[in-house]
Amino acid sequence: MSDYNAPIADMHFVLREVVGLDEIAALPGYEEATPDLVDAVLEEAGRLARDVLAPLNQSGDREGATFENGVVRTAAGFPEAYQQFVDGGWGSLPFDPEYGGQGLPWTVATAVQEMWNAANLSFSLAPLLTQGAVESLQTHGTPEQKATYLPHMISGRWSGTMNLTEPQAGSDVGALKARAVKQGDHYLITGQKVFITWGEHDCAENIIHMVLARTPDAPAGTRGISLFIVPKFLPKADGTLGERNDLRCVSLEHKLGIHASPTAIMAYGDSSGAIGYLVGAENRGMECMFTMMNNARISVGVQGLAIAERAYQQARDFARERVQSRAIDSRDGPGVAIIQHPDVRRMLMTMKATLEAMRALAYVAAAALDRAKRAPDEEARAAAQARIDLLTPMVKSWLTDCGCEIASLGVQIHGGMGFIEETGAAQHYRDARILPIYEGTNGIQALDLMARKLLRDKGAAAATLLLEMRSDVTAIDSPEAKAVGEALIDLDAATDWMLETGAKDLRLAAAGATPYLRLFATVTGGWLMARSAAAAQRLLDAGEAQPDRSFLEAKIQTARFYADNILPRASAEAAATMRGAYSTLALSDAHL
Repeated sequence: MSDYNAPIADMHFVLREVVGLDEIAALPGYEEATPDLVDAVLEEAGRLARDVLAPLNQSGDREGATFENGVVRTAAGFPEAYQQFVDGGWGSLPFDPEYGGQGLPWTVATAVQEMWNAANLSFSLAPLLTQGAVESLQTHGTPEQKATYLPHMISGRWSGTMNLTEPQAGSDVGALKARAVKQGDHYLITGQKVFITWGEHDCAENIIHMVLARTPDAPAGTRGISLFIVPKFLPKADGTLGERNDLRCVSLEHKLGIHASPTAIMAYGDSSGAIGYLVGAENRGMECMFTMMNNARISVGVQGLAIAERAYQQARDFARERVQSRAIDSRDGPGVAIIQHPDVRRMLMTMKATLEAMRALAYVAAAALDRAKRAPDEEARAAAQARIDLLTPMVKSWLTDCGCEIASLGVQIHGGMGFIEETGAAQHYRDARILPIYEGTNGIQALDLMARKLLRDKGAAAATLLLEMRSDVTAIDSPEAKAVGEALIDLDAATDWMLETGAKDLRLAAAGATPYLRLFATVTGGWLMARSAAAAQRLLDAGEAQPDRSFLEAKIQTARFYADNILPRASAEAAATMRGAYSTLALSDAHL
């Protein structure tokens, strides 16, 4: 497996020229995010990712997490790496300084998060789940709960989990059966949860489980679900750890990938009942959990970007070194590195152009989150919230689908050696495959975009984004912008079809939801690539030397490749949305 080096030059470019980091830093509370500080954060994070986390990726995959006599042990080096992560304060970047956070923008934290995920996807899942739990408690917890849990979780000394899924429930959260019976100031939790990422491990001092359960008189379905804090060790009044709670890891799952991430089956209340503390109000658990899930959905999308970057770096480096066959226009010349073969270049360019569009989309979404939290007036915050709501299913779904496709291309470029575990290319592909399933499968994300984000507001948020895209590409005089303008015609038509069809036939609209999401995301990626190319050209025209001319020229050529090779998929996705839905539903169940 090749080394990982964070693509800091491209991160800087996207943050400054596409996202507008200076505007984010001007928001109330983000004034500390100066260019010098952000540069230092990215450089130092890149070193930790390269020197500490990345070297454990392949060894962690081989060794995996182990479960013996009720004890879970992570792979060699993971506890020490986690302690370095905690000592560096890396989990605290975007959180409230009142509880030990650093108060930096989510936009910056997202760039840093990409590094952890690219360096070691299994490791990064621990802080990812903790981050979501912190966000939920910050939003819905009582002052006492915040004071008790947030400082330790933000520091990373205590980790967090999300406990939704049960053996019989799957994605149908409303079918869960875990029970919570009130007893004084707490509840007794009983039941079993499955697929609990980092549900038990030896890295953090305490594990704070966020558990969905039902009270005895709760209504059926998702309306009767409540959310509870269920700590592994019960905190004492002074913040130190008390007795062990009545919960345990039953076993660890044996998985296709992310072997070093312990995925636990958790049992609650085998003896007297696990003590849990209600978050928010009874029967409002889904509202609380969605705060955590939406945070995690953006983060999982970033994981798709990260695995794409790691697979691309490895395939590119291999292609530069692997000598095989003569150049296609040479009859008797020597063998050449395969990077000179046109089809290998096509695959590498597909990887590079797609992941650059993915990065731009992820960072733009994070910037919308910052604006939703910190914009000075209510109208601006509401507009930013509508934008992040619209982008979240695209970030989660498109980035993770593309992550799998790019990791697959990485295997293909390696040829037969890509299928051999020792190169590490196969690990990227195996690790990536869980991402379209995490936090609501990508089919569920497509339904969310169609029903909650498009039909619910009659296309208002989508229309605002489409108007911004059209305005931008009209103002940009470039082949890339022209291509986006043409693709917007397809997106407009598919959006109108989805609004009209969804109002009459939800099942038919649902059949076109996935190609519609891919269409929307592909065009949005093209728009951001056109903006990137325009920014690069502006810097070149101004004689800008930073990062350097060749980097800026490469940005323009990569955007051109996206316009020529990726963006044309939009017309096919539009056709699949509007025409393909009918044939999708045509066959009877018996003939499928």
